[in-house]
Amino acid sequence: MFLAAVTDTLAQIGNPTPEAPPLSNKILQLVSYLTWFILLSGIIAITVAGGKFAWEKWTGSSMESPKMVAGAMIGGVVATSAGTIMNAML
Repeated sequence: MFLAAVTDTLAQIGNPTPEAPPLSNKILQLVSYLTWFILLSGIIAITVAGGKFAWEKWTGSSMESPKMVAGAMIGGVVATSAGTIMNAML
């Protein structure tokens, strides 16, 4: 008897449709701004490292800039693939 009453009650509960939180548009806009900032800073980092690489080559000093170029490129790959990685995890 009790089980039938519980089953009838649960059968009346509908399947709720998901809806976005109240500030989700602002958060998505902030994330897109941060993405553009990260990409812009990566381009600037690669440009600066390339200039430093040319300067080191021209003056004959120690070559530290290839590490900077590699770091900037790895950082760019991680930054651009972060969204894909998060979508795959979710």
